[in-house]
Amino acid sequence: MGFEVSLRMSDQQAQMELSGDLDASSAGKFKEMVELAATRAPKRLVLMMSELRYMASAGLRVLIFAKQKMGTAAEIFLVGAQEGVLQTVMLTGFDRSIVLLDELPDTLAWNG
Repeated sequence: MGFEVSLRMSDQQAQMELSGDLDASSAGKFKEMVELAATRAPKRLVLMMSELRYMASAGLRVLIFAKQKMGTAAEIFLVGAQEGVLQTVMLTGFDRSIVLLDELPDTLAWNG
């Protein structure tokens, strides 16, 4: 399965829907979306990951890039990550730099 990413932005929040397999061949596409989102300097980056089946180290590097690019004032939320993706994030300790959520709370629901 390929990788797909879509982006919706408002002044306060950038929200991406990720699906498929995020590996070395698709990480560039994800990075481009992160760069685009960062141009608006949102306070929150919400990554909807329930349809993301796999994330290689290249995808994790883009997550780290996103944290740096968004700045310390922005929060990053990973929502609905599947077990394998979650393990990748937790094994590296990156889970301490972001917020992991099983479901999207009403406070983060898209209101673009």
